[in-house]
This record gives sequence, C-alpha cells and structure tokens, in this order.
Amino acid sequence: MTFRARLILAYFILWALLLALAVGVAYYRITSGLYQQTEATLLADTERLAKLYASGKPGNAPPSAGNVEIAFYLPDGTPIDPKEPLHRLPPGAFSQASETPKSLRDNSVLTVFRLIPGTMVIALSLDIQYIEQLSRSVAVGLLGSLALLLPLGALLMVFAGRLALAPLEHAVQNVRSRSPNNLEPLPYRGPDDELGQIVAQVNSLLEALREAQARERAFLAEVSHELRTPLTALTGYLERLSRHPDEPGSLEGARRTALHLTRLVGDLIALARGEVERSVNAHIVDLGALLRQAVQEYPGVSLVFAGGNPGHGAHETEVLGDPDRLLQLARNLISNAVRAAGRPGSVKVLLEASPTTVVFSVLDDGPGISPEVLPRLFRRFARGPEGGTGLGLAIAKQIAEAHEGTIQVASRPGETRFSVSLPRLTEEEP
Repeated sequence: MTFRARLILAYFILWALLLALAVGVAYYRITSGLYQQTEATLLADTERLAKLYASGKPGNAPPSAGNVEIAFYLPDGTPIDPKEPLHRLPPGAFSQASETPKSLRDNSVLTVFRLIPGTMVIALSLDIQYIEQLSRSVAVGLLGSLALLLPLGALLMVFAGRLALAPLEHAVQNVRSRSPNNLEPLPYRGPDDELGQIVAQVNSLLEALREAQARERAFLAEVSHELRTPLTALTGYLERLSRHPDEPGSLEGARRTALHLTRLVGDLIALARGEVERSVNAHIVDLGALLRQAVQEYPGVSLVFAGGNPGHGAHETEVLGDPDRLLQLARNLISNAVRAAGRPGSVKVLLEASPTTVVFSVLDDGPGISPEVLPRLFRRFARGPEGGTGLGLAIAKQIAEAHEGTIQVASRPGETRFSVSLPRLTEEEP
C-alpha cells in the first residue's frame, strides 16, 4: 500500500468515526431534548391546574400540550370521574403524591401528578409515542446524511491527498527514473513545509556526495599523475642497470627516485588521515622545545626567540596539541624553506608569544613564490618553485586547522615567510 493510500485510509477512518460520533450525539440531544421539553410542559401545566382547583375559583385553564388526559383521584386512588381514565396511575404512586409535582413514565405514557391538599390528586398523562417516532425519523435522516457524507468525504480526501502529495510523487518518479550515478538535485515545486524540507535535506546530501565524488576523482587523477612520473623514471633506471650493472649514475638515480616515491606515499597517507581523522592526541607542548628539535634535524637552520632566551618562562610558549603532528608541521615548512633557499644557512625560524597566541614563522631568502601560485599554494599537488610532492603544505594546513590555528604565507623575491598561529595555553586553563 502506498503512502498516499495509507494516509487517505487513516483520514477516512477518522472521518467515519467523527461522523458516527456526530450522528450519535445529534440523535441523543434531539431525543432527550424532546423528552425534557415535554416533561417540563406537563410539570408546569400540572402545577397551574392544581393551584386553580385548590383556589376554588371558576376558570378554564386547558393544558399547553395537546392530547393530554386530565384525571382526578381521591387520595386512596379511587377515580373521581365515574369514567375509567385512559392512562390510570398505578396504586403505588398515590403514596408518593405531594404538593410537589412528580413524573412517572410507564411504557409509552408520561404522567405528572400532584396532591391538592385535603381534596384530591390531579394527574396529567400524555402518550409520548410520537417522540419515539420522531426520533426514529431523525435517526433515519442522520444515517442517510452519514451514507452521503462518507463517500463524499472520501472523494474529497483522495483529491486533497493527490493535490498535497503531487510534489512528493513527482520527486519520487524523478528518483526512480534516474541512474545511480545521477547526483543532480531533485526537482521540487511544492511549498516549504515538512516535505519541502525533506527534499531540501536530500538535495543537500546529493550535493555533498557529488562534491565528494568529484574530489575523489580529482584526487585519484592527481595521484595517478604524480606516481606515473617517478615510476617511469625508476623503470628507466632499472632497465639501464640491467644493461650496465656497474653504472653508478643509474643506481643513484634509482635510489633518489625510490626516496621520492617513499616521501610521496607517506605524504598521501598523512593527507588521507588528516581528511578522515580530524582529532589530535592532545598534550601540553612546549613549542620552543619542539622547534629546537625540528631545527636540529637541519644543520645550519637558526632558531630565534622573540624577546630573548626561552629558558626563562618557557610556559609562555606552551600550547595544547599533538606533538607528533606539530613536529610534522614544522618539518614540512623547514624542508620546503631549505629547498627554496638552496642552503640551510639562509633559513630562520622565529618564535614569538602574545597573551593569547604563540606564533612561529619560517623565513628563507629564496626566489619567492609567484603571485599565480600563491592562491592555490595550500591545495594538494600545488608545487612552488622549490618542487617537492606538492602535498607538504596541504598537510601543514590541515594540522594547523586541527589545532584551531591558522597558517599564512607572504612572499616576495628574496624573502618568503610562512607563519603558523596557535592558541596559547594560559595558566587558567586545565
């Protein structure tokens, strides 16, 4: 059963229950209202006639209701009129007679009686079969209305359901007719209600999948392109070695190419982990000590602390982060600077602290980065003039952002500066 059929069936059942309830309430209110109105009229007539006869004054006061039989009894129940009443009161009713009118229903006769002190009991009787007949007529009319309104309501529900769910059905047909590779947004021309919000969320997911698919294809194409060149070179070196085993140049070239492939694969793995896992293994890290370790791996690179020797008050350069990731970030920037400058002695690492941040910068006096490359420098496989795999800066950007920091670059011929800003760990923080 379709969603529209289930929805219409549910509303039809609710509509039938409401109509049945309305018919039952209307029948009860009409029937009970007629009985109450008839009883109230007889009570009023009985009280009026009793007062008239008790006063002893002549007068004519017929009852308000038609077809009412008036009978008079002695207090012991003997009829005063020699003619037997058509609707005689039962013997037990006379013991209950008082100056307050009382009503009694026997079969289809409603009788109201009252005691006239010292004289007699007056009783007004009325055949109420007409109320039952009228109630049955009302019930037949209400059931006829129910039989008419049920199919009419069902037709209106079918029409309203088709009209309300038309945008959703159009979207469903569009999904059924498209191929699995079609990730274009679903067309929707309905209002911005719950259905519209669902379609909007589905379109957002489709857009995210389409972008992820495009990034995956671009990444695979870039990886294939990057691996093809060194693999081709390595194959050439190995072929030359197979013909000339003693040639040292081919062996050295193969070794350099293998190292380049190892570095490229390592960068690809680190980049993939950075995209999948944004979490860091947080520790309190002294950034000055960490940079000193990174600089020692590149003899000739100098480390400068703004404001003097960091041996005093080293807590001023403490940050909360992953020491392995931060060391990888520093190594990437320093190795790029060494390649750009051509010699480690031209590379300087500057560390400075402010009340809220700790900033370290890597400077070199290389040829600089062209303005055309700067906007895409932190993208994957975007190479600067120094070469490399084109992944180091993309990894560096991911590490900085994972530590809630930023990385920026400023370059001109003769000076290039990469600056990394990280939140400083204050004494108030746990």
